[in-house]
Amino acid sequence: MTDTLQKIKQLADADIAAPLGFHADGQHVGLKHKSKDLGWIYSDVPAAAAGVFTTNQVQAAPVKLDKATIKDGQLQAIIVNSGNANAVTGKIGYEHAEMMQQTAADSLNIDANLVAVASTGIIGQVLPIDKVIHGIHQLHISGDSKAFAHAIMTTDTVEKSITIQSQIGNQTVTMSGVAKGSGMLHPNMATMLGFITTDANISSELLQQALSEDVETSFNQITIDGDTSTNDTVLVLANGQANHQKITTASTDYDHFKAMLHTVTTALAIAMASDGEGATKLLAVTVSNAQSSLAARMIAKKVVGSSLVKTAMFGKDPNWGRIIAAIGASDVAVDPDVIDIALNNIPVMTAGAPTVFNQENMVKALEQKNIAIDINLHTGEASGQAWGSDLTYEYVKINALYTT
Repeated sequence: MTDTLQKIKQLADADIAAPLGFHADGQHVGLKHKSKDLGWIYSDVPAAAAGVFTTNQVQAAPVKLDKATIKDGQLQAIIVNSGNANAVTGKIGYEHAEMMQQTAADSLNIDANLVAVASTGIIGQVLPIDKVIHGIHQLHISGDSKAFAHAIMTTDTVEKSITIQSQIGNQTVTMSGVAKGSGMLHPNMATMLGFITTDANISSELLQQALSEDVETSFNQITIDGDTSTNDTVLVLANGQANHQKITTASTDYDHFKAMLHTVTTALAIAMASDGEGATKLLAVTVSNAQSSLAARMIAKKVVGSSLVKTAMFGKDPNWGRIIAAIGASDVAVDPDVIDIALNNIPVMTAGAPTVFNQENMVKALEQKNIAIDINLHTGEASGQAWGSDLTYEYVKINALYTT
């Protein structure tokens, strides 16, 4: 895997339309006060498609529509709005999602069954469909592709995108990803939208397999506030324009493709965790020497999801007791008497007992933007990670006044 990752190059100029045969645009159509709020992604040819969606029992109309649309394993376009989730709006909500789908299809002169729909924003408000329909007609195939990342944002403070390249079958393969999400983030999955485009040539079955497996160690390992959204969606389109031999079975090429996918999804996951609503710090929890990777991931996510841990890190308080308490509250069997814990490489607990540390050095360590919480269970050889943000006064303010 290390050799594979060394062959993957990240491009400085991230653009969702960077892979061959893809285009994108973003426009302001009036769903939000000033900023861009509608965008699309388009492929010159139908692409193999894969998707994963929210596990919330209450699912937005676009999620329901996309689950039905993606069953054939092909998409050619995605139409996305921000500022309104089109969730919990009854029968009219589904009709509006279908109208978005059909209007985009008509504008692009493709079949409606090749168009996915995504929405994000306030839940429980009817989508102003006239503005959306009018806006779709303002989108261009060869528009401002970089504007798409901005058009899908809600409370995000920065755009989240990445583009990488590598070689598969002696051909240059490009993969790009863009995401939004900064609050109500607790995937399986979260209030997040993620879109990945690639010119790799891969079957839809293997693409779905790769994505379903990958989210367990990327998007599903971030948490901001413990709430799971109604709209979270991740879609991957692979249009085959890199023109290498099609990946149809598990192989070295498939492993390389999975490494590329994981590079993109992990980067987007960390970017979302870092941009948590009101966040001042990125918390990265690494659990090592666990009995299984699943156990390690469960503990890592339990720790990074603890409100007490989050507030301690916001307050630059090395209260590691909250960390060991979160470990013990997980559903994983552990031996507290052998656990080690370190904060930004400063040991605070060794073999289940306190470790004396320099207070001045600790204060400096916890003033950093990135906080690494390392946990060694000493019960196995597996490891896992999870990412999140601290919990701040600003988070409360943002969410207390979200609709007002």
